[in-house]
Amino acid sequence: MFSEDDIEEEQVHFQNVVATFRQYARYSLNANNRRRKDIHTIPLADRELLTKLGYGQKLKDVDKAILANAAFLDKIVENPEIFGHEIDDPAGDGDPGETENDVPGPREGFTHEHAHPHTHAHTHNRPTRPSDPRKGRYRPTEFDMDKLRSTIKLFVRDWSKDGKTERDLCYEPMKKALEDHFEGKDRSTLRVLVPGAGLGRLAYDVAKLGFACQGNEFSHYMLLASYLILNRTQAIDEHTIYPYIHSFSNVLSRETLLKAVTIPDVLPSDLPSGSNFSLVAGDFEEIYGAENTDENEPQAGKWDAILTCFFIDTAKNVVNYLRILHRILAPGGVWINLGPLLWHFENNENEYPSIELDLAEVKELARTIGFKLYDERTIDTSYSSNDQSMLGYVYHAAFWKAVKVSPAE
Repeated sequence: MFSEDDIEEEQVHFQNVVATFRQYARYSLNANNRRRKDIHTIPLADRELLTKLGYGQKLKDVDKAILANAAFLDKIVENPEIFGHEIDDPAGDGDPGETENDVPGPREGFTHEHAHPHTHAHTHNRPTRPSDPRKGRYRPTEFDMDKLRSTIKLFVRDWSKDGKTERDLCYEPMKKALEDHFEGKDRSTLRVLVPGAGLGRLAYDVAKLGFACQGNEFSHYMLLASYLILNRTQAIDEHTIYPYIHSFSNVLSRETLLKAVTIPDVLPSDLPSGSNFSLVAGDFEEIYGAENTDENEPQAGKWDAILTCFFIDTAKNVVNYLRILHRILAPGGVWINLGPLLWHFENNENEYPSIELDLAEVKELARTIGFKLYDERTIDTSYSSNDQSMLGYVYHAAFWKAVKVSPAE
């Protein structure tokens, strides 16, 4: 049962997320304008050389790309009331052509992250309680904008032709393991859960295979964005985004910086007749970990398969995650996992508890709780990467298939 304070905090957070979408243009144009100001801090001879390189024109092209992204993001938050939250009048949330000197740019509170490039798009983490937007227009922080920029890049991974290679490395082994495990079975009767569904592509693909699939997602950024793709997109390549314009570091050329990506590469509404596909909003532990669940949506022992992709390290307490996975699986049910162990709450600033196990300990814990592991291997993959960047990260992701063989102790 949620308290009034919990409900109010959720309402404020949602409004702040919507405000972040709506102020993307203002914030990003201001960041790009900072580069223009920096030109005037260097000697005249140096400025003339930059002019010959066409640096000023590149900044103008980035401005245009920012406005194109903003138009797309505005579509996402066109009718946020559908999520059941009251939204204040957005007037003044941001004139796309206006910049302000007091809008924080990327240098304010910015860290050049090389150690942890993947921050889990389906994050459960939030900054300290934000100011109530009803007391004045909410000004997004760099943390907020980083979440939004990550969402834009995740569209590439999940819903573009450019993301196919990365998707195939992650999703194809999981789908094949699922199909092999239930070979010869009527897929329409088999319930598959995908927690941490992000923008929903893996869950969509599973439903496309004929399984009854439910995705679960907590992040408002992901929920708002996936709703546009899954419910309000009418054609392949309907939308054009510019995902790589937000950083000028490790860029090969102007063309790679300004590369346009079209989405989606498939039509999400083009599921076979009778398909069973849904996306449930909320915290995984609260929805699937509750002992008393809605009688119309039973959980304990009712899922035939669970697919966790870059998910289990979002746990504060991974022991509880694994207990829930075991409890809600049917006897003989299968848990298919792929991902690293980038513990999301390690060294967090909000003092949340964080249990951080190594891979051997996670596997031993799974066996102790009542799983038998099969097909244990490592799959090298990236996450929302730009294959034309001068910098890339590779995860040695752990893959396994685990079958529920005994009750949890």
